[in-house]
Amino acid sequence: MSVDDIPLRTLSGEETSLADHRGKAVLVVNVASRCGLTPQYEGLERLQKTYADRGFTVLGVPCNQFLGQEPGSAEEIAAFCSATYGVTFPLLEKSDVNGGQRHPLYAELTRFPDADGEAGDVQWNFEKFLVSPRGEVVARFRPRTEPEAAEVVAAIEAHLAQ
Repeated sequence: MSVDDIPLRTLSGEETSLADHRGKAVLVVNVASRCGLTPQYEGLERLQKTYADRGFTVLGVPCNQFLGQEPGSAEEIAAFCSATYGVTFPLLEKSDVNGGQRHPLYAELTRFPDADGEAGDVQWNFEKFLVSPRGEVVARFRPRTEPEAAEVVAAIEAHLAQ
């Protein structure tokens, strides 16, 4: 199954999928509002603003699996992201990224290894997966890798729509 074909829901409950972003490079990130890494929203939003016109989007996936750091409702998450970080990129419904209730999207994403060759579970909030405009997972960046790190930017630029 292609990651493009996996049914998703937006934070507001509307049906969607990565196919809605076909032709764009997509950085899928599990996010949380009460995490020490939450300031990464700033870098994610800058990436969104820098590359959106060139065929790119960030796609945030709220997750409450890591010490309950995303406890809010969909409305609370949306309000926090907008008011605190000015987030304009799409957010999906809150989902599990690990374990028995892992969302099917993450079942596919976590098969892809990071730069050290390690696949498997998401380590923490703000793990990043880059999906090419063709719907292929092409890069994985662990949580402490800043959104605007050179290796993330290079991977995004290499997969922007031509």
